[in-house]
Amino acid sequence: MVMRHLLAIALLPFVMVVLVPRWLLRGLAYSDTRWPSGISTTIGHVAGEIVVLIGFSLFAWCVWLFARIGRGTLAPWDPTSRLVAIGPYQYLRNPMISGVLTMLLGEAVFHGSRVLAIWAAIFFAFNHIYFLAIEEPGLMSRFGDDYRSYKSAVPRWIPRLTPWKNV
Repeated sequence: MVMRHLLAIALLPFVMVVLVPRWLLRGLAYSDTRWPSGISTTIGHVAGEIVVLIGFSLFAWCVWLFARIGRGTLAPWDPTSRLVAIGPYQYLRNPMISGVLTMLLGEAVFHGSRVLAIWAAIFFAFNHIYFLAIEEPGLMSRFGDDYRSYKSAVPRWIPRLTPWKNV
């Protein structure tokens, strides 16, 4: 079970949050913005680290819920067998992707990088399209009325103010 999760994490979020940003920072450094030297660099680094830590914490919580409650992984080839609708999933339908997106935004802040901010926007757009075209129809076919009820009550990207309670 641990190896299944590590493989899914290594192939999906690790590539998106670590490898692609490193490649972009190296390849497009000549055209990217950076924090000017001095206090703004320190502030940018601290703020970016805090945002990355928040995103990582949300992501890790979601992976844990997928393993414990859903009995599956974040990978589309090894999905959960049970609908996860507790914890952050009571507030929005895609907190795992929100966690990854938050990490990407934290990296953009840390580096003062316009290129990484654009990468975060592309990542979000791709995932939005993927959820509409593939993920949500798949969840509907796997979980039926339970997912339909959840989907009608819990927003996709903007969190609810109060937790959804499945009654």
